[in-house]
Amino acid sequence: MLFLNKGLYILTTSYRMNRKETVIDPETPADSSSPKHVEETPFEAIASICSVLVVGLFILTFIGQNFVIPSGSMENTLLVGDHLLVDRINMAPPAKWMPLVHYREPKRGDILVFIKPVMDEINGEYQYLYLVKRCIGVPGDHLHLHDGTVYVNGKAYPTPPTAKDTPAIPEDQVFLDEFPAIPPQPRPGATPEAWAIEFQHDVHDGDLVIPPGRYFMMGDNRHNSLDSRYWGFVPRENIVGRPLFNYWSFETPEGQYDQTGIGNKLAWMAHVVIRFIPDTRWSRTFKRIH
Repeated sequence: MLFLNKGLYILTTSYRMNRKETVIDPETPADSSSPKHVEETPFEAIASICSVLVVGLFILTFIGQNFVIPSGSMENTLLVGDHLLVDRINMAPPAKWMPLVHYREPKRGDILVFIKPVMDEINGEYQYLYLVKRCIGVPGDHLHLHDGTVYVNGKAYPTPPTAKDTPAIPEDQVFLDEFPAIPPQPRPGATPEAWAIEFQHDVHDGDLVIPPGRYFMMGDNRHNSLDSRYWGFVPRENIVGRPLFNYWSFETPEGQYDQTGIGNKLAWMAHVVIRFIPDTRWSRTFKRIH
C-alpha cells in the first residue's frame, strides 16, 4: 500500500500542476452533444488478443493445466472421461523469482501426473505419454507385493477405498501379485527389455529398493494398470504436477480418446453436444482429487 499511495500522490500532483483550469460561465449553455464514440484500431484489437493468449499460455505452462483420463487404470478414484485441473507449481523445482510459492517433494500416496519414462508407439510414431498414477514408493523405500498386497518398508500399504479390483489377465496374475519375486518379462508395448534386465540391480532381500531421484507409480485398479511394475521408475524431472479437482466428468467408453480420424472426432463431438446434460457426471463436478 505504501507504493500505491505514493504513486497516487505523484499522479495527483502532476495532474494539478499541468492541467488548465476551466471557468464555466453559468449563463453559457453546456454542450448537449453526445460524446463521440472512439473505435478500437486493428492494432489495439490484435494487442488485446495477444495479451489474453500470453496470460493463458503462462497459466497453462507454469501454473495449471487440464488433463483428461483416457483409461480405467485409476478406477474408481478417477474415471474415463474425468477432466482434471493439475497444479504445476508445488511440484516444480523451486524458483527464486517466486519465493512465496510453497514447493514440496512428491509424497507416498500422492496422485501425480507425469511423463512416462519410456516411449510408446502411437499411430506409427514414438512419443512420450502423460500418465496419472498414485505414488507408492519414494526414494529409499523397500517395496514388494505378496498375494496382491503392497508392502512398503515391511508394512502393508492400504488399498485406496475407491479402488476397483478388476480381474487380471491370467498370464499376468502372478506377476502383478508377486512383484518383484516374479520378474517382468519383455513385451512390446508393455515392458521394455531394459527394465526387465536392469530392475534386478535394485532388488535386495526380496524388496525393490527405490533409488535416489526415482519414484514407483501404480494405478489404483492394480490388476488393470500398466505401471511401474511393467516399465520401471519415474524420474523426478518427469513429474508434472498433482491433480487438484475434477472440473468436468463425462461418461466416456474406454479407448474413445485413442480413436483417430476426423470422422471419429466429429462424431464424438456431436455425441457430447447431444448427450451433455444426461451423460455429464454432475456428482463428480468440482470434486477434489486425493
